[in-house]
Amino acid sequence: MNASGELQRNWEYELVSLTPYSSDEALLNTSGRVERIKRGEFGLTIGIDLNYVMDETTMIEATAERSNTGDESDYKPIPWTIPLQTHPEFMKEYYNDIVTTNLGPCSNLPAYEDDYTPPFPQGNYLMEKCIPNGDGFPEIAPEGFYRIQIKFTGPVDWGYICIVKVTTKVL
Repeated sequence: MNASGELQRNWEYELVSLTPYSSDEALLNTSGRVERIKRGEFGLTIGIDLNYVMDETTMIEATAERSNTGDESDYKPIPWTIPLQTHPEFMKEYYNDIVTTNLGPCSNLPAYEDDYTPPFPQGNYLMEKCIPNGDGFPEIAPEGFYRIQIKFTGPVDWGYICIVKVTTKVL
């Protein structure tokens, strides 16, 4: 806890990899990579060229797995998820708390308060050298490797698989 009695995150992380995918690059073309910013500091650079109507026909979910070693066969599901839901439900429940908080300051993603109305605007979006601050994530996390996958399904299936290494924060 900090001086005001609030819980403090007991972990820090290092970005290991980001793998984007799209089943139809004419409708959704995406790129993504982990990029070195300076010694010991890495960020995410993600490009999205959105060319379809993302509305209630688009479903979104996120899953997480943990591994002690980072070996592919060692990953096991953990209960940190965003359940399968429509795009408008995701926008109301998670967009501001997770996406805007972690990627908004380094991107041209639109910001919404409580006034989101589908569809999401088509266009080109860039998140450049984003260092997610971890807001919206659990305060306590065991050391290890975490594989987080966010999936968009509908007119096109696309998303990202991100691997991070979590270590206990040295106070």
